Amino acid sequence: MKSLIPRASVVFCASIALASSGRAQSLPTQKVLTTDAVFKIANGALEKCSADGYHVSLTILDVSGAVRLSLRGDETGPHTLGHSQRKAYTALTFKRTSAETADAWAKRGSAAPVIEGTVAAAGGVPIRAGKDVIGAIGVSGAPGGDRDEACANAGIAKIVDLLK
Repeated sequence: MKSLIPRASVVFCASIALASSGRAQSLPTQKVLTTDAVFKIANGALEKCSADGYHVSLTILDVSGAVRLSLRGDETGPHTLGHSQRKAYTALTFKRTSAETADAWAKRGSAAPVIEGTVAAAGGVPIRAGKDVIGAIGVSGAPGGDRDEACANAGIAKIVDLLK
């Protein structure tokens, strides 16, 4: 019986190695926000807010939560840059707008979960390529989160063809 145990172990290990190597032959592909796309989103959001008379700051995050662009706009309050990042992070974390997350938290009837970096305020929007969230934008400084969100959506609209 001692000779069967090592043989069984070798067969088992070999079958796992073969199964693993079958999966390793192809790497997953993922759409990412290029620098050009990030600038287009930022410019689109700023154009919309500027046309509406709003001075805003904005932050764009990639899928991992890393800041791709952070911009404090002219004549904005000192809090707007950090607030825009928290809005973007909330949208990225929950894969929905930060307004939808704030509404969901409000409907719970209990305290919002404590997740560092998130905020219950409108103005953060996930950036989707098909069904996949590949980043997020947060805008802060307009007179109301709904207006911040409109600017964020205007920015995303600038690269809609890339997101298909």
